[in-house]
Amino acid sequence: MDDIPYDHRVTMSRPAIWVMLVLSWGLTIGCAGPNMYRARDLPPQLAAIPVPNVKRLDLSGLAGPSTGSEFIQPGDVLELSIAGGLGADMMDGFPIRVGDDGRALIPDVGVLSLAGLELADAEAAISAACIHRGLYLQPHVVVTMKQQRRNRIMVVGAVEEPGIVELPRGQSYLLDAVVAAGGLSEDAGANIDIRAPAGTQGLIASNPATMGADGVIAASTQGLAAMPARSQRVNIVDAVSSGANGQYLNDNSVIVVEQQELAPVQVIGLVKDPGEFDYPVKRPLTVLGALALAGGCSNPFADKIYVIRQRPEMSDPAVIEVSLKAAKQSGDENVQLEPGDVVSVERTVNTAMWDAINIVRFSLGSSVPLF
Repeated sequence: MDDIPYDHRVTMSRPAIWVMLVLSWGLTIGCAGPNMYRARDLPPQLAAIPVPNVKRLDLSGLAGPSTGSEFIQPGDVLELSIAGGLGADMMDGFPIRVGDDGRALIPDVGVLSLAGLELADAEAAISAACIHRGLYLQPHVVVTMKQQRRNRIMVVGAVEEPGIVELPRGQSYLLDAVVAAGGLSEDAGANIDIRAPAGTQGLIASNPATMGADGVIAASTQGLAAMPARSQRVNIVDAVSSGANGQYLNDNSVIVVEQQELAPVQVIGLVKDPGEFDYPVKRPLTVLGALALAGGCSNPFADKIYVIRQRPEMSDPAVIEVSLKAAKQSGDENVQLEPGDVVSVERTVNTAMWDAINIVRFSLGSSVPLF
């Protein structure tokens, strides 16, 4: 350095000095406005809208009433055996089918309403009919479930195993279909659309059986009604919170589980890896979390952060000022983000001075001769 003329050394460092002055004077510090807020003073209506993680919800609200495997439904095939008394030989079992109207034709006995009954109640109903018609004095009746009629349901969208599932008619509810399709996927949204075919019939109500005037037990057919082709939307969050019974699915129904399309969070400014990042569904995303996704701050003196929040109903975005130092010490300052937020790590006098010093160091270092 001593061999280099003094004037030449001054000339070499002068650009660095000018850069430092320009960076210091040319900062855009920003000004307070009607849509500018500090993190600690953020009004409740501007707090981040939570993203529901439906995969972690208790989905029992989508389940229907428990019917069990012995609950008889229209379309089921039963096996029936009848003996005239405890000591008589049992007749060989023969199949009977329950019609769509809930009734079954039993040889020598006639037509009985069986849908809505459990197997034991059906045995009692058939036994009473045999006695009433004078066929047997002490009939011994055994009814077993040979084949339950099943509904074929198409499940598509945000489930683990989309496709066609088959469910017993008595257990053909929304939760049963979702479980049969492997459960909800991580990106499942809050809405499920149900498309029911035209001309289908609903589930027989499981009301207690009543005794008819002729002594024959008949099952209630309340709830058996034609259903026009239409779509219905079920909000999973509302269904779980309300505790209402699940939606029944008819044969050939199609359910479409909504897939969440969350706007990414953008991180810009003084960060090592600026860009857009997918909003995580499993956990809330905060300012510190967004900075971690972007590789952290590129300037050790960075402290001022703006969270820019724009919603469809807002004419101008809200700008939330966050202190990085305070966010590391207080959860209130570590603002929770919502999809679509922009996180900008701002330049300040301190960050500009640090950049200028580095430029001066580089400039001075480059002025030293290599020989």
